[in-house]
Amino acid sequence: MPTVSVGRDLLYEALGRTYTEDEFESLCADFGIELDDVTTQKAIVRKEKHLKEDEEVSGNDEEVIYKIEVSANRPDLLCLEGLAQALRIFCWDDSAPKYKLADISKESMLKMHVKPETRQIRQFVVCAVLRGITFNEARYNSFIDLQNKLHQNTYR
Repeated sequence: MPTVSVGRDLLYEALGRTYTEDEFESLCADFGIELDDVTTQKAIVRKEKHLKEDEEVSGNDEEVIYKIEVSANRPDLLCLEGLAQALRIFCWDDSAPKYKLADISKESMLKMHVKPETRQIRQFVVCAVLRGITFNEARYNSFIDLQNKLHQNTYR
């Protein structure tokens, strides 16, 4: 099952409330996902660099990170925004979104061209035009991470 890593404080901000670790673990279980690990950004860097617990890590980022296992058939849960939206809907704090296809004239439609050499790497390509979205650094990083997770989980 895929795992998504999200900052606890950012997730709680997106959910509009805070939880104890036990409360959040219970919410995850009720929703059908699993809080797999609770760690910090420093601990992740230590592990990636194969450092010992007493060795210094540059920066002082003690951000708590939740690693959450989600079902492979729920790609919408592979990012903080999708996870938060799904949990808000599950808790009746939000209603399910209603998407509609924009009525765009043929002349103003955009076309995506895929080069033959790209097809050898990515057999299937999908694109979308996002309007009304404002990216900050965290949202941009989340968006790129989502693209990577979709690629990893779709082509395995």
